[in-house]
Amino acid sequence: MNKVVIASVRKSAGKTSAIIGISAAFKKKIAYLKPFGDRMVYRENKLWDHDAALVIDIFGLPEIPGDMSLGFEHSKLRYAYDEEGTKQKILKVIAHIRNEREILFIEGGKDFSYGISVHLDALSLVKYTGGKLFIVVGGEEDSILDDLIFMKRHVDLTGINLGGVIVNKVQKLKDFQKFRLPAICDLGLRVLGVIPYQGELSCFPAQYLIDHLSARVITGEGGLEKSIKNIVIGAWSANVFLQNPVFKKEKKLVITGGDRTDMILAALESDTSAIILTNNILPPSNIIYKAEEHNIPLLMVSTDTYQTARQIESLEPLLTKDDGEKVELLRQLFLKNLKLDEFLSN
Repeated sequence: MNKVVIASVRKSAGKTSAIIGISAAFKKKIAYLKPFGDRMVYRENKLWDHDAALVIDIFGLPEIPGDMSLGFEHSKLRYAYDEEGTKQKILKVIAHIRNEREILFIEGGKDFSYGISVHLDALSLVKYTGGKLFIVVGGEEDSILDDLIFMKRHVDLTGINLGGVIVNKVQKLKDFQKFRLPAICDLGLRVLGVIPYQGELSCFPAQYLIDHLSARVITGEGGLEKSIKNIVIGAWSANVFLQNPVFKKEKKLVITGGDRTDMILAALESDTSAIILTNNILPPSNIIYKAEEHNIPLLMVSTDTYQTARQIESLEPLLTKDDGEKVELLRQLFLKNLKLDEFLSN
């Protein structure tokens, strides 16, 4: 079984998406571990990592999500294991994975140094398992170059089997390939693929907001799976807002006060996926009825418009087990843009 450690220099580079895209493109039997969980989910009196549960659900793995992580908190892990104990625990988990798996993906923490104080940083995981390290970098083009130059100059990779670099979420693909990619290759780094940014992967359904904002559904339950592509804050008068280009955007989420009936009505008559009503203010019954007719969810929260917008801005649109279209998009992206034949080569 090939062991592959997927790490990133900074958070939100797209490690989990890369694992899903590569696994779907390979169509091989995989296994998955995330030794240091950082997206804790509490369900049915049990703790597990969101990414572990996601990979298990998508690929039908027999493991239990809670067994895929050693823990979630530095303090508890520091108390439970020393370095040798950490290594032996990981090797014991791996030993119990069925032999028919062809690839074991081991996902590192949120960034390159995360977990080093509890012996669970990416480089330690490579050394424990004898796996091959792949670095995922994503985001702004110049930041990608900064990350890789920093890693090359200041991170000691002695004794590490570095398989290569996967550049992810590149918005200006041709410019990147022309101006940044040669500089990366000059560093002596093996680039296995440059994955273009896809806006569809950053969209999320209205249901996602209920779970993360503790929002109450007033009406429109049938539209909770509608995709949200744009976010609009309804703080102006409706007449002014209707003239603003942002209001004409498709599949939008409108954030406004429940007493702003003019704004809510305008949103209901446009391409709106959902409306968040702030300050715990319930709109008149005729507004609720109209939203129900249009099958547009009205979600009510206690926070004000500004606070709600800030909370949504900080949300990371994570994949869920029901995102079949996104999984297929990831499969196609990695099948087309990653050198799969080189991924497991020596």
